[in-house]
Amino acid sequence: MADITAAMVKDLREKSGAGMMDCKKALNETAGDMDAAMDWLRTKGLAAAAKKSSRTAAEGLVGVAVAGTKGAAVEVNSETDFVAKNAQFQDFVREVTQVALAEGDSVDAIKAASMASGTTVAEVLTNNIATIGENQSIRRARRLEVTKGAVVPYVHNAAVPGLGKIGVLVALESEAPDEALQALGKQIAMHIAAAFPLALNEADLDAATIERERAIATEKASESGKPADIVAKMVDGAIAKYRKEHALVSQLFVIDGKTKISDVVAKAGKDAGAEIKLVDYVRFQLGEGIEKEQSDFAAEVAAASGVPQKPDTQPEA
Repeated sequence: MADITAAMVKDLREKSGAGMMDCKKALNETAGDMDAAMDWLRTKGLAAAAKKSSRTAAEGLVGVAVAGTKGAAVEVNSETDFVAKNAQFQDFVREVTQVALAEGDSVDAIKAASMASGTTVAEVLTNNIATIGENQSIRRARRLEVTKGAVVPYVHNAAVPGLGKIGVLVALESEAPDEALQALGKQIAMHIAAAFPLALNEADLDAATIERERAIATEKASESGKPADIVAKMVDGAIAKYRKEHALVSQLFVIDGKTKISDVVAKAGKDAGAEIKLVDYVRFQLGEGIEKEQSDFAAEVAAASGVPQKPDTQPEA
């Protein structure tokens, strides 16, 4: 039997995009012949992952999970919504969410961590790409933790428990009873899913976003023809309104449309007999910010066949 070195396995993995264990097995099956090992992987459908990795993945699932006073949310993308219904993919997202509970926000750390099988997340991901037949990626992760209190999860329109297209975590610091924190957290999480706040507090809003809004408000106010001092006040008013509408604690509760979230939290604390602090939140919506590629099937077929596509022409009148 040929001596299969780690360097050989690494080289084959880089060339094929297949998982580490698959590459090792391929080399063992082919007595260390690199070309034959590549062919072996191709016959098993395991060398296709590298090519698939260039395709846009904007579908998939968001997963949320909690353990004690910690909670984690992850987004794992695929190319089509069909994969989100695949049990293998769902199990992977569910387990990656559990890994994020231990590893935190770093996608690299999550991918390097071992799953229950002993195989790394990255290797399982590569194998899934090959076996399911679509590009997949772990896009982002976030972990929240409180010293006392609760991190409450919520998935809007969950496909299966803990998995869906919008996942929310709400971190509440308090010595209030857990049932009170869970009820409050669920209500706030539902609000977050619907209202899409951009930050917890007004001071946390992105400075570049505020400046962009200020420029827009200035242009609109200037068109009014009012004096400069009035225009300045109009702009300040518009920015103040924007801050209130996009910071979570100052948003109006979607359930009643009139109570600020900060007041909802304060009342819940009073009712529970202990102060409750809303300290952080996470809202992951599947595919937000990803620009999906627009595919022209006719052009793809023409390109594959080597026949140039005729430009669209309109008949003359």
